[in-house]
Amino acid sequence: MTHFSAAWPHLSVTAIIDILLVALVIYEFLALIKGTRAALMMVGVAVVGFAFYFSRLGELKTLNWLISTLLPYGVFALIVVFAPELRQALTRMGRKITLSRAQTSEADAYDDIVLAANLFSQNQTGALIVIEREIGLRTYIESGVPLDAHISYDLLATIFRPSAPLHDGAVIVQKDRVAAAACFLPLSMNPVLSTQLGTRHRAGIGVTEETDAISVIVSEETGSISIAVGGRIERDLSVEQLRERLGGLLRRYVPQSTLPTITSDNEPLDEVEDDISRSDVGRRSDSEPRIQR
Repeated sequence: MTHFSAAWPHLSVTAIIDILLVALVIYEFLALIKGTRAALMMVGVAVVGFAFYFSRLGELKTLNWLISTLLPYGVFALIVVFAPELRQALTRMGRKITLSRAQTSEADAYDDIVLAANLFSQNQTGALIVIEREIGLRTYIESGVPLDAHISYDLLATIFRPSAPLHDGAVIVQKDRVAAAACFLPLSMNPVLSTQLGTRHRAGIGVTEETDAISVIVSEETGSISIAVGGRIERDLSVEQLRERLGGLLRRYVPQSTLPTITSDNEPLDEVEDDISRSDVGRRSDSEPRIQR
């Protein structure tokens, strides 16, 4: 211990805490920009920083004057450029400080989303469902058609019917209610994303970059189910994997239900919906939702 103290004569408890805090800030910052367009922007910022350093070191007066003049304005430019990342960082910090968690009151509300995703996947019907958590989605709700209806399997199936006027856009879910349909969402500009992802997937990812929402996406071309959280997307999920991921993200148990199946692969969605309207799906029990044929 004496040898250690001699090797670090000025290292106090306060200095150790200071170093750990700085390391934590750097780690959180790198974790925040990893895989986003901000990471590429930071490369440009680093190039400008090295240019400023070498201009002072090599006594390049003109370059030093130019960078010194533009540097104060560059700070404001960085604030504008990194505004989404800064909002996300402050939101994450607020969640950690308050230790708040999104709560839901209806046990079967999001199970209807799983059942609807299964239907859309079988019929290769494109769908985008956004689940609100702590950060409000009022801006995006106002861009669509307000519904404020209790969420149900039948309602989601009706909204995303290809012939329905509200199918082109996102459905936003607040707790156990469908707040709005046909909503416009910001598209993700992340260059790391696969070029195979279309507008629906990029919109689902984009809203999760700006907020803490969860996006459930069903591809119209392949029928694959994806889920996006925090600007990242998990593709080609099975229905059970979707159920487990929603249960984990919402911090609660999502009960398993018997999934409805479609007897004919070529049966159009309109006929399926007609069968649904004639069945007693709306009166099915919580333990065994089904479609009577």
